[in-house]
Amino acid sequence: MTIGVIGGGAWGTALAQAMAGNGSEVRLWVRETDVMAAINERHRNPDYLPGVALSENITATDDLAWVAEVSPVLVVTPAQHMRSVLSNMPAKGQALILCSKGIEAGSHKFLHHVAAESVAGSPIAVLSGPTFAHEVAQGLPTAVTLAAENMELAQQLASVIARPALRPYVSSDVVGAEIGGAVKNVLAIACGVVDGAGLGQNARAALIARGFAEMTRYGLARGARAETLAGLSGLGDLVLTCSSTSSRNFSLGVGLGRGGSAAALMADRKTVAEGAFTAPVLRQSAEAAGVDMPVTQAVCALLDGADVRQVIDGLLNRPLREEGV
Repeated sequence: MTIGVIGGGAWGTALAQAMAGNGSEVRLWVRETDVMAAINERHRNPDYLPGVALSENITATDDLAWVAEVSPVLVVTPAQHMRSVLSNMPAKGQALILCSKGIEAGSHKFLHHVAAESVAGSPIAVLSGPTFAHEVAQGLPTAVTLAAENMELAQQLASVIARPALRPYVSSDVVGAEIGGAVKNVLAIACGVVDGAGLGQNARAALIARGFAEMTRYGLARGARAETLAGLSGLGDLVLTCSSTSSRNFSLGVGLGRGGSAAALMADRKTVAEGAFTAPVLRQSAEAAGVDMPVTQAVCALLDGADVRQVIDGLLNRPLREEGV
């Protein structure tokens, strides 16, 4: 069997490695010619996934049409580039599994809506959950949510991508799976700020709990199911990315908590901290839906250059309220 992967960053390369693990051939679309050469000639991706020896079953290419010949195709482009990439992909009815996390700027659309508009006639599913790329590439065990509106499609695709160390649980709640992945990236930045500012473990635990309440408020308002948000793609991913410097979003937050500027911190990065792009879109979407998201608002303020101590004080001095969502 041959599987396509669009996106040669850390997560795309890790998924390609996982898919190749059972002997499947993988066509991996990448933008950079040097990355393509490194994968094909040395079976390495030192720019995005250093230290991992890649399977010889992975072939990197810059030919999107060649990747589009197979099905399914795992789409791992940054959220804000998904529309442009998919619009250039020939529509051949191939099943798409969206593995990126975010909300499109401007339209405030979820990525499965973006994909449906960009590639006519393709069945679409969403994969999300607690998945650090380097662990998946090393074959360490993880479980994910694979969501599609058609449960038969979800079950079919789950059987295709399941591996001994990659266990998909199926769901029909596509919106919930997308919201969990998008919101947790923003909350991971906030938890990194707590770490960078030296506020302690108590504060981080409290922020995770209140952040989850924030995720739930927004998710329910947008049509997600509470059990999805409490599952792998919501709470599971939130706990992972709010607790480790392996998270790009958490690391960005650490820098902000130490007084760094978002522009300077992001300029030094080759990889994308999606939460920085999702935060302002999420804030606007929440305001339009009438949902209070104070942690998201605080992250937006820090990304805009606000003083970290003032932002923290603002959160701590909010009016007391009853706990709950």
